[in-house]
Amino acid sequence: MKVAYISHADCGRHDTGWRHPEHVGRLRAIPRALRDDMELYHALEHVEGRHASDDELYLAHDPDYVAVVRELAAAGGGALDVDTPISDGSCDAALAAVGCVLDAVDMAVDGHARAFCAVRPPGHHALRHRAMGFCLFGNVAIGALYARQRRGVERVLIVDWDVHHGNGTQAMVEHDPAIRFVSMHQWPWYPGTGAAGDRGPHGSIWNVPMPGGLPPDQYVAALQSAVTEATRDFTPELVMISAGFDCLAGDPLGEFTLEIEHIAQLTSWLLARANAWCEGRLLAALEGGYVPERVGAASVAMMRGLLLQE
Repeated sequence: MKVAYISHADCGRHDTGWRHPEHVGRLRAIPRALRDDMELYHALEHVEGRHASDDELYLAHDPDYVAVVRELAAAGGGALDVDTPISDGSCDAALAAVGCVLDAVDMAVDGHARAFCAVRPPGHHALRHRAMGFCLFGNVAIGALYARQRRGVERVLIVDWDVHHGNGTQAMVEHDPAIRFVSMHQWPWYPGTGAAGDRGPHGSIWNVPMPGGLPPDQYVAALQSAVTEATRDFTPELVMISAGFDCLAGDPLGEFTLEIEHIAQLTSWLLARANAWCEGRLLAALEGGYVPERVGAASVAMMRGLLLQE
């Protein structure tokens, strides 16, 4: 199976201002890092994604909210919440971010390619009715619902290792027991959700709250244990990763201690399981991570891990 690098030029049009942690430099760092690994660069299938349609957004979002985002961007921008400014290009960026993930779902389901989606704005905090925490639309959650409702996928596993709880993803998928969601995140930390006892209405949620500052192997072991438990009686047909690189040591918005080699380790571990479960149908989408050079290095490590293991 090939490995696709999926992005869209419009993802750079989301202008948050140079002081905002979630800025376009995060995205630009990924192709810059790829150019330092030309063997990998040429081995990947480079794909320009598409824009999601409104109908696809409505799988997870209220139409009135989608209209608010579109109208505010058309008016030149503003603030959707205290942490989430948008510019005139932000709606197109967010539509492209979702569309890239949907393309990755199609490629995985069709057995054509695994994929890494280099997209922004991120998505795992976005709620059905509003933006939150730098996120406009629920990129990965929409992808999972699209896989279930439009592509006939019976069981989806989402693994989120962003240092912040994927509250939006949980809210969007927890009512479908055929989607299992595993989130490892710092606790207590923004957004204050994701307690271990919160299993969702169907018991399909595995929250793994962890303190900051632990040895990195403890985070790796905790996430692996949760994924193992979540799939004990559940064989996914598609694996999706919310790849938040604010879990790395030194990130200004988190206190986890993972290094690039741990991202490679987790990628290889999940891919080995995806190979056993579903012929390697796996995709990842960028979430957080606020040191651009680390985002680039971690993205390259993930793509190399997806490429090397068959």
